[in-house]
Amino acid sequence: MKQLMPFIILIVLFIIIAIFILAVYNYRLKKRIIDAGPLNETSLKFLEQLSGFGTEAMKWGLLLFTAGIGLIVMQFVPYNAEDSPVPYGVEMIFIALGFFLYYLFIRNHRDKKSL
Repeated sequence: MKQLMPFIILIVLFIIIAIFILAVYNYRLKKRIIDAGPLNETSLKFLEQLSGFGTEAMKWGLLLFTAGIGLIVMQFVPYNAEDSPVPYGVEMIFIALGFFLYYLFIRNHRDKKSL
């Protein structure tokens, strides 16, 4: 596991940089669209589509929360640390639970929006 940590840290660092770059470019695109002049219905829908940051934050919050709970649960599950795949299974179950909760949140959010 100690050999895997630098690799994981590097991946997380690149993901954080990519998210920051995407946020900056989305902001610049929205600013250009708004500064271009009067907005019609198509451009308003496009701007609304670009502003999905709230749901993205919810997704990552849920995923990190459930992954953290999975790490806490692993402290209470007895397993052989060198040969057992149990920690990976427990963590994957909790991450999948996070994705499922996010799916339910989005579905509920879209249902309320269509009414």
